Amino acid sequence: MFGDSPSTYNDLVMKRYWVVGGSYADTRFDRMQDGGPEQKFGPFRTYDDAKAEWQRRAWGSVDNACARYRIEEESGDTWYWVVGGPYADSQFNEPAAGGGEEWHGPFKTYEDAKIEWSRLAWSTVDDAMCRYRIEKLAYGERPRKAH
Repeated sequence: MFGDSPSTYNDLVMKRYWVVGGSYADTRFDRMQDGGPEQKFGPFRTYDDAKAEWQRRAWGSVDNACARYRIEEESGDTWYWVVGGPYADSQFNEPAAGGGEEWHGPFKTYEDAKIEWSRLAWSTVDDAMCRYRIEKLAYGERPRKAH
């Protein structure tokens, strides 16, 4: 419908992106440490801006096993994807040489994506250069290509 131009599609539906998360009570990530709501940062007009904020917050809390952030996209019907894999360094900005970010999904619910995220995260727990996150995309939107 919109060809291969994500910017045209984004402009038409006026997508906004949010970084959501914080310090959770435990690694089930189902309630916040302070008992309050999750923190929400944004909105960001572009996915790349939200990803930069996600990276800043994730890297800033890398030593806290109970901290987690995710990117949420505001638009109609959504699907969830588990994104990540091996990265070139511990900044988690660039995928490892010879590959791109892996996109697993789509999943209709966040809980289904969280099950896959947990499986992937635990399968790479001993690899300090691997990281996964959950992202939300509009129904029918294709995952972004790795840079």
